[in-house]
Amino acid sequence: MPFQNRVFPTGQIAVHPARGTLTGNRGILHRPDGTLGTARWRHKAWICCTLHTTAPPHPINVGRHWTPLFFLDEATALAAGHRPCARCRAADYRRFLTAWQSAFGVRPAAPVVDATLHAARIDGAGQRRFAMPLRRVPPGAMILWHDRPHVAGVAGLQAWSPDGYRLASARMKEAEVMVLTPAPIVAVLQAGYRPALHHSCLV
Repeated sequence: MPFQNRVFPTGQIAVHPARGTLTGNRGILHRPDGTLGTARWRHKAWICCTLHTTAPPHPINVGRHWTPLFFLDEATALAAGHRPCARCRAADYRRFLTAWQSAFGVRPAAPVVDATLHAARIDGAGQRRFAMPLRRVPPGAMILWHDRPHVAGVAGLQAWSPDGYRLASARMKEAEVMVLTPAPIVAVLQAGYRPALHHSCLV
């Protein structure tokens, strides 16, 4: 039976049988019986990790130390406000920090990154979003297009689903769109960081 632990680009945590390609951590979000509680985070260090971190089979409450969340791919995790884990994805984390430094002129410690991202990803209890011209959206960022999540790719906008992507539209259009990926991460993508994408994504 699937648990409510699949994270969507919109920030929703849903029930879905597909596991995805990455897992992640925001603290303990599930009750001992495996049902999702009311909290959507317990700390500001939202990370995304390799699946090897929680090799199956693995209980949802992981000894009550943290709740495994799952993402289709890294673009999905970034849109939800997660960053690469500095331990199991050390090389990706270093690339992320290098792009952050290019974007902002500083190479911060992880707590500074986490605090900056938390302020940018949360609006009350929900996801903070912002508008920008579609032509400026970098590859790997997520937007709403016709009210559905899409990833920006070199081949065009690709519609997101829990199972993968499908090509939806040429991306170079004069339009303003609502961006799901937090603004600091968009700047990191503009500075050259390229997230790991699901195999169905055309790059």
